[in-house]
Amino acid sequence: MTTPAAHRPVGSHTPTSGGLARAALPYVDAAGSEVVQVYVSNSRGWALPPGDPAQDGLFRHGCAERGVAVFIHASLLVNLGSPTPATVERSAETLAHALRRGRAIGARGVVFHAGSAVDAGHADAAMRQVRESLLPLLDATAAEDGPLLLVEPSAGGGRSLASRVEQLGPYLDAVDRHPALGVCFDTCHAWAAGHDLAAEGGMTACLDALVATVGPGRLRLVHANDSKDLCGSTRDRHENIGKGSIGEPAFAELMAHPATAGVPIVVETPTEKHVGHATDIATLRRLLP
Repeated sequence: MTTPAAHRPVGSHTPTSGGLARAALPYVDAAGSEVVQVYVSNSRGWALPPGDPAQDGLFRHGCAERGVAVFIHASLLVNLGSPTPATVERSAETLAHALRRGRAIGARGVVFHAGSAVDAGHADAAMRQVRESLLPLLDATAAEDGPLLLVEPSAGGGRSLASRVEQLGPYLDAVDRHPALGVCFDTCHAWAAGHDLAAEGGMTACLDALVATVGPGRLRLVHANDSKDLCGSTRDRHENIGKGSIGEPAFAELMAHPATAGVPIVVETPTEKHVGHATDIATLRRLLP
């Protein structure tokens, strides 16, 4: 299932320590990125820094000048399905902060993990929490023409609310398939959750199932990561493209699938400075049909 070659901009998750523009723009240039994904708060903390307007402006201008698409990854602590009310409240505040920061830096979307009910008996309540927390955020960002929220299925395990792509259906239904909620597809997560992407046609079948579940046009970002672990491991350990257990042929299918045409692709793979990312970016471009 292929389509004539269409551009898929490729880039990487990019460090920002030392200043958003000061750190990220040289990294973008060195890695050859057409897409940049950044954290705007601590990846494993709840602090919500306001940002530096001067750095924001330089970054926004620098990315626009380069034609680089910008995405934010929200804190990894975000879990709207948690049985702990304080976690749900902080998660919603974190997403609201990321959306505000996204408007300031010209981001197209804010990625967040689908979350977990944690306890078996909390699953129904968890999905109600997703609805109650997300709908106001989705309505607000749509009204302001702000970034989309992009739900990313998890690697599985731990009462995940969505890990296999088919589980995105109930997640989207919980918010009435709001147009401001898109999807981020992570290859390592899908592999860890049991999609056999390494089998011939496996990546194609997974993406077909994704489109059948969420509908055309809902996929807005891809995280292209190979894996250090076996299929179904529920372990999220990234490897460089073609060096892990998923393998290069699966990524060739990814780059040829109609659903990824025009969709930005980000690598979150091991790297020494920019070198690993630059290599993986080049590999994915080589695999374009």
